[in-house]
Amino acid sequence: MPVSNSSAFQLLDIKPLQANVSLRKLACDAIKQAITKMNIYDQFEEIRLDERQLSRDLGVSRTPIREALSLLEHEGFLRSVPRGGIFIVRKNKREILEMIAIWSAMESMAARLACEKASDEELVNLRELAAFKKDPGEHVNEYAQSSMEFHRAIMAMSKCNLMVELTENLFIHMRAIRSVTMRQDDRAQRSLVEHMNIVDALEARDPDLSARRVGEHTMGLAAYIEKYGNFLDQYENKTSSRKIAAR
Repeated sequence: MPVSNSSAFQLLDIKPLQANVSLRKLACDAIKQAITKMNIYDQFEEIRLDERQLSRDLGVSRTPIREALSLLEHEGFLRSVPRGGIFIVRKNKREILEMIAIWSAMESMAARLACEKASDEELVNLRELAAFKKDPGEHVNEYAQSSMEFHRAIMAMSKCNLMVELTENLFIHMRAIRSVTMRQDDRAQRSLVEHMNIVDALEARDPDLSARRVGEHTMGLAAYIEKYGNFLDQYENKTSSRKIAAR
Protein backbone atom coordinates (compact mmCIF):
# COMPACT_ATOMS: atom_id res chain seq x y z
CA MET A 1 0.00 0.00 0.00
CA PRO A 2 1.20 3.57 -0.60
CA VAL A 3 2.96 5.42 2.17
CA SER A 4 2.80 9.10 3.04
CA ASN A 5 5.69 11.28 1.97
CA SER A 6 6.23 14.66 3.58
CA SER A 7 8.13 16.03 0.59
CA ALA A 8 6.11 17.62 -2.20
CA PHE A 9 8.89 16.93 -4.70
CA GLN A 10 10.28 13.67 -6.05
CA LEU A 11 13.95 13.54 -7.10
CA LEU A 12 14.36 11.45 -10.24
CA ASP A 13 17.32 9.17 -10.86
CA ILE A 14 18.75 10.85 -13.96
CA LYS A 15 22.22 11.58 -15.33
CA PRO A 16 23.68 14.65 -17.12
CA LEU A 17 22.94 14.84 -20.85
CA GLN A 18 25.37 14.46 -23.73
CA ALA A 19 25.77 17.06 -26.49
CA ASN A 20 25.10 16.79 -30.26
CA VAL A 21 21.45 15.73 -29.98
CA SER A 22 18.38 17.92 -29.48
CA LEU A 23 18.45 18.87 -25.80
CA ARG A 24 14.68 18.87 -25.69
CA LYS A 25 14.55 15.27 -26.95
CA LEU A 26 17.34 14.16 -24.62
CA ALA A 27 15.66 15.81 -21.65
CA CYS A 28 12.30 14.32 -22.61
CA ASP A 29 13.76 10.81 -22.94
CA ALA A 30 15.69 11.09 -19.67
CA ILE A 31 12.69 12.30 -17.67
CA LYS A 32 10.39 9.70 -19.24
CA GLN A 33 12.87 6.92 -18.46
CA ALA A 34 13.19 8.10 -14.86
CA ILE A 35 9.41 8.18 -14.46
CA THR A 36 9.17 4.67 -15.90
CA LYS A 37 11.59 3.37 -13.26
CA MET A 38 9.57 4.86 -10.41
CA ASN A 39 6.64 3.34 -8.55
CA ILE A 40 4.36 6.31 -8.99
CA TYR A 41 1.67 4.78 -6.75
CA ASP A 42 3.97 4.28 -3.77
CA GLN A 43 2.94 7.41 -1.86
CA PHE A 44 -0.23 9.38 -1.24
CA GLU A 45 1.30 12.77 -2.01
CA GLU A 46 1.26 13.75 -5.66
CA ILE A 47 4.70 13.55 -7.27
CA ARG A 48 5.73 17.05 -8.24
CA LEU A 49 8.64 17.75 -10.58
CA ASP A 50 11.01 20.62 -9.85
CA GLU A 51 12.06 22.35 -13.07
CA ARG A 52 15.13 23.89 -11.46
CA GLN A 53 16.24 20.60 -9.94
CA LEU A 54 15.82 18.84 -13.27
CA SER A 55 17.91 21.54 -14.92
CA ARG A 56 20.71 20.98 -12.41
CA ASP A 57 20.52 17.19 -12.59
CA LEU A 58 20.60 17.10 -16.39
CA GLY A 59 23.18 19.86 -16.73
CA VAL A 60 21.18 21.98 -19.17
CA SER A 61 19.32 25.27 -19.06
CA ARG A 62 15.68 25.44 -18.04
CA THR A 63 14.47 26.12 -21.61
CA PRO A 64 14.86 22.53 -22.93
CA ILE A 65 13.54 21.25 -19.59
CA ARG A 66 10.44 23.40 -19.95
CA GLU A 67 9.98 22.22 -23.55
CA ALA A 68 10.44 18.58 -22.52
CA LEU A 69 7.89 18.90 -19.71
CA SER A 70 5.41 20.47 -22.12
CA LEU A 71 5.89 17.60 -24.55
CA LEU A 72 5.47 15.00 -21.81
CA GLU A 73 2.29 16.74 -20.69
CA HIS A 74 1.00 16.54 -24.25
CA GLU A 75 1.82 12.80 -24.29
CA GLY A 76 -0.12 12.28 -21.07
CA PHE A 77 2.77 11.57 -18.71
CA LEU A 78 2.48 14.85 -16.82
CA ARG A 79 -0.13 17.48 -15.99
CA SER A 80 0.27 21.11 -14.99
CA VAL A 81 -1.70 22.97 -12.32
CA PRO A 82 -1.81 26.78 -12.63
CA ARG A 83 0.36 28.22 -9.85
CA GLY A 84 0.68 24.66 -8.56
CA GLY A 85 3.44 23.04 -10.61
CA ILE A 86 3.99 19.99 -12.80
CA PHE A 87 2.85 16.57 -11.56
CA ILE A 88 3.25 13.00 -12.75
CA VAL A 89 -0.13 11.70 -13.93
CA ARG A 90 -1.68 8.89 -11.89
CA LYS A 91 -4.86 7.05 -12.81
CA ASN A 92 -7.94 6.14 -10.81
CA LYS A 93 -9.37 2.62 -10.64
CA ARG A 94 -11.70 3.00 -13.62
CA GLU A 95 -8.92 4.42 -15.80
CA ILE A 96 -6.52 1.64 -14.83
CA LEU A 97 -9.11 -1.00 -15.77
CA GLU A 98 -9.58 0.70 -19.14
CA MET A 99 -5.82 0.77 -19.68
CA ILE A 100 -5.56 -2.94 -18.88
CA ALA A 101 -8.25 -3.71 -21.48
CA ILE A 102 -6.31 -1.76 -24.11
CA TRP A 103 -3.04 -3.34 -23.07
CA SER A 104 -4.58 -6.83 -23.24
CA ALA A 105 -5.80 -6.26 -26.79
CA MET A 106 -2.50 -4.82 -27.98
CA GLU A 107 -0.31 -7.45 -26.36
CA SER A 108 -2.54 -10.22 -27.73
CA MET A 109 -1.94 -8.81 -31.20
CA ALA A 110 1.77 -8.52 -30.44
CA ALA A 111 1.81 -12.22 -29.49
CA ARG A 112 0.21 -13.11 -32.81
CA LEU A 113 2.83 -11.12 -34.69
CA ALA A 114 5.62 -12.58 -32.56
CA CYS A 115 4.64 -16.10 -33.61
CA GLU A 116 5.54 -15.11 -37.16
CA LYS A 117 8.34 -12.61 -36.64
CA ALA A 118 10.24 -13.54 -33.47
CA SER A 119 13.58 -15.26 -33.95
CA ASP A 120 14.42 -18.52 -32.20
CA GLU A 121 17.03 -16.63 -30.19
CA GLU A 122 14.44 -14.13 -28.99
CA LEU A 123 12.21 -16.96 -27.82
CA VAL A 124 15.11 -18.57 -25.96
CA ASN A 125 15.78 -15.25 -24.24
CA LEU A 126 12.08 -14.89 -23.40
CA ARG A 127 12.04 -18.32 -21.74
CA GLU A 128 15.08 -17.38 -19.67
CA LEU A 129 13.34 -14.17 -18.64
CA ALA A 130 10.17 -16.04 -17.71
CA ALA A 131 12.06 -18.63 -15.65
CA PHE A 132 12.52 -16.41 -12.60
CA LYS A 133 15.21 -18.16 -10.54
CA LYS A 134 13.99 -16.98 -7.12
CA ASP A 135 10.78 -17.47 -5.18
CA PRO A 136 8.56 -14.71 -6.66
CA GLY A 137 6.51 -14.55 -3.48
CA GLU A 138 9.60 -13.65 -1.45
CA HIS A 139 11.10 -11.24 -4.02
CA VAL A 140 7.96 -9.41 -5.12
CA ASN A 141 9.50 -6.13 -6.28
CA GLU A 142 12.21 -7.90 -8.25
CA TYR A 143 9.71 -10.26 -9.82
CA ALA A 144 7.32 -7.41 -10.68
CA GLN A 145 10.16 -5.71 -12.58
CA SER A 146 11.06 -8.97 -14.33
CA SER A 147 7.40 -9.47 -15.23
CA MET A 148 7.21 -6.10 -16.96
CA GLU A 149 10.40 -6.85 -18.90
CA PHE A 150 8.74 -10.09 -20.02
CA HIS A 151 5.74 -8.22 -21.38
CA ARG A 152 7.93 -5.58 -22.99
CA ALA A 153 9.88 -8.35 -24.73
CA ILE A 154 6.67 -9.72 -26.24
CA MET A 155 5.79 -6.27 -27.55
CA ALA A 156 9.29 -5.91 -29.03
CA MET A 157 9.07 -9.31 -30.74
CA SER A 158 6.05 -8.07 -32.68
CA LYS A 159 8.50 -5.91 -34.67
CA CYS A 160 5.81 -3.20 -34.66
CA ASN A 161 7.47 -0.01 -33.46
CA LEU A 162 4.22 1.95 -33.34
CA MET A 163 2.65 -0.63 -31.05
CA VAL A 164 5.67 -0.46 -28.76
CA GLU A 165 5.45 3.34 -28.62
CA LEU A 166 1.71 3.33 -27.92
CA THR A 167 2.10 0.99 -24.96
CA GLU A 168 4.95 2.91 -23.30
CA ASN A 169 2.60 5.16 -21.35
CA LEU A 170 0.58 2.13 -20.27
CA PHE A 171 3.68 0.36 -18.97
CA ILE A 172 4.45 3.18 -16.53
CA HIS A 173 1.16 2.54 -14.76
CA MET A 174 1.11 -1.23 -15.23
CA ARG A 175 4.56 -1.63 -13.69
CA ALA A 176 3.52 0.20 -10.54
CA ILE A 177 0.16 -1.55 -10.29
CA ARG A 178 1.73 -4.99 -10.69
CA SER A 179 3.96 -4.28 -7.70
CA VAL A 180 0.79 -3.96 -5.62
CA THR A 181 -1.17 -6.90 -7.02
CA MET A 182 1.80 -9.27 -6.82
CA ARG A 183 1.55 -9.07 -3.04
CA GLN A 184 -2.00 -10.37 -2.95
CA ASP A 185 -2.84 -14.07 -2.53
CA ASP A 186 -0.53 -16.25 -4.67
CA ARG A 187 -0.59 -13.89 -7.65
CA ALA A 188 3.20 -13.86 -8.10
CA GLN A 189 3.50 -17.65 -8.31
CA ARG A 190 0.50 -17.92 -10.62
CA SER A 191 1.94 -15.20 -12.82
CA LEU A 192 5.19 -17.14 -13.22
CA VAL A 193 3.32 -20.27 -14.32
CA GLU A 194 1.22 -18.26 -16.78
CA HIS A 195 4.36 -16.68 -18.25
CA MET A 196 5.83 -20.12 -18.92
CA ASN A 197 2.58 -21.21 -20.59
CA ILE A 198 2.74 -18.14 -22.83
CA VAL A 199 6.30 -19.00 -23.83
CA ASP A 200 5.21 -22.56 -24.67
CA ALA A 201 2.54 -21.21 -27.03
CA LEU A 202 4.94 -18.77 -28.68
CA GLU A 203 7.58 -21.46 -29.17
CA ALA A 204 4.91 -23.60 -30.84
CA ARG A 205 4.29 -20.63 -33.19
CA ASP A 206 0.57 -20.95 -32.44
CA PRO A 207 -0.92 -17.44 -32.87
CA ASP A 208 -4.41 -18.26 -31.56
CA LEU A 209 -3.15 -19.99 -28.42
CA SER A 210 -0.50 -17.33 -27.80
CA ALA A 211 -3.01 -14.49 -28.13
CA ARG A 212 -5.52 -16.25 -25.87
CA ARG A 213 -3.00 -16.99 -23.13
CA VAL A 214 -1.61 -13.46 -23.19
CA GLY A 215 -5.10 -11.98 -23.08
CA GLU A 216 -6.27 -14.18 -20.22
CA HIS A 217 -3.11 -13.47 -18.26
CA THR A 218 -3.40 -9.71 -18.69
CA MET A 219 -7.11 -9.60 -17.90
CA GLY A 220 -6.32 -11.56 -14.75
CA LEU A 221 -4.68 -8.35 -13.58
CA ALA A 222 -7.99 -6.56 -14.12
CA ALA A 223 -9.70 -9.01 -11.76
CA TYR A 224 -7.15 -8.21 -9.06
CA ILE A 225 -7.61 -4.47 -9.58
CA GLU A 226 -11.37 -4.92 -9.21
CA LYS A 227 -10.76 -6.66 -5.89
CA TYR A 228 -7.86 -4.71 -4.43
CA GLY A 229 -7.69 -1.44 -6.38
CA ASN A 230 -9.97 0.87 -4.38
CA PHE A 231 -6.91 2.71 -3.05
CA LEU A 232 -6.39 4.13 -6.56
CA ASP A 233 -9.40 6.42 -6.14
CA GLN A 234 -7.68 8.10 -3.19
CA TYR A 235 -5.26 9.67 -5.66
CA GLU A 236 -8.16 11.10 -7.66
CA ASN A 237 -9.64 12.66 -4.52
CA LYS A 238 -6.32 14.24 -3.58
CA THR A 239 -5.87 15.53 -7.12
CA SER A 240 -9.35 17.05 -7.12
CA SER A 241 -8.69 18.79 -3.81
CA ARG A 242 -5.43 20.22 -5.08
CA LYS A 243 -7.07 21.52 -8.25
CA ILE A 244 -9.67 23.36 -6.18
CA ALA A 245 -6.98 24.81 -3.92
CA ALA A 246 -5.00 26.03 -6.92
CA ARG A 247 -7.86 28.10 -8.31
